[in-house]
Amino acid sequence: MSPLTSILAATDFSAHARHATDRAALLAHETGARLTLMHALSGSALAELRQWLGAGHAGEQQLVEQTRRSLEQAATELGAARRVAVHTHLGTGAAVDCIGQQADAVNADLLVLGARGSGFLRRLVLGTTAERLLRRTTRPLLVVRQTAHEPYRRVLVALDFSPWSAQALRLARRAAPHARLVLLSAFQVPFEEKLRFAGVDAATLDHYRAQARALATQRLYAAAHDAGLKPGHWDARIVEGDASQRILEHEQESDCDLVVVGKHGQSAAEELLLGSVTKHVLDEGSADVLVSTAPTPPVPA
Repeated sequence: MSPLTSILAATDFSAHARHATDRAALLAHETGARLTLMHALSGSALAELRQWLGAGHAGEQQLVEQTRRSLEQAATELGAARRVAVHTHLGTGAAVDCIGQQADAVNADLLVLGARGSGFLRRLVLGTTAERLLRRTTRPLLVVRQTAHEPYRRVLVALDFSPWSAQALRLARRAAPHARLVLLSAFQVPFEEKLRFAGVDAATLDHYRAQARALATQRLYAAAHDAGLKPGHWDARIVEGDASQRILEHEQESDCDLVVVGKHGQSAAEELLLGSVTKHVLDEGSADVLVSTAPTPPVPA
């Protein structure tokens, strides 16, 4: 398992962004990764300022320098609090573009954003910025909701064995190397209601249900074995029902402070910005959410 090497955290200086940058710094301290703190200065706002004040006005440069000082101060305070070196970057332009360009520049293997904020992070979960970023990037994205009091203790990893979730287990171990993992797989009997309507008897449906549970159990334990998880260091949850609801239920029941999900699921079309389960967890959960954004490459025939 390769450790995290480069973390990029974006801030708009809001309280929610401070939660995210603090978590990023704690992760950097825990994993030894290089941490970069960035802010995107809106290109449209600067253009509007030029319209009012004229090109080359001193006010524009003052705004840039003031923002740079705020970013440097935030980095200094963060570094002192978490005992890590914090590098900074001030970008100008659309937030998604700036984040993507800087992620490439530092070869970030984790992006960290707050769940709510002001400005370009104000509507992260439901707004277009996160959706565009998740659509474009193949880099994991951590959405932070909670104050970072301590390293992640219990991590719920949702496995549907899609190409996206296949990476989720490895990602969880990289981002939370000392946490206890709770591996969850939700299964359903395919077309159960239609089968009932067609007159299929309860005993036959129970047989299908047992088969579905056995297959989910087999695949979950195989995934844990392939990941090198040791017995007694993780917990299995094989549950029946809608994956979205079961993930949120077990996030609470297992007292998990991080949920790891794939960007899409088994049935997601390539055109979708987010899989429905992932979007539901982002919208409705209370724990931090780590999204695995890159599918596992297919095995050559």
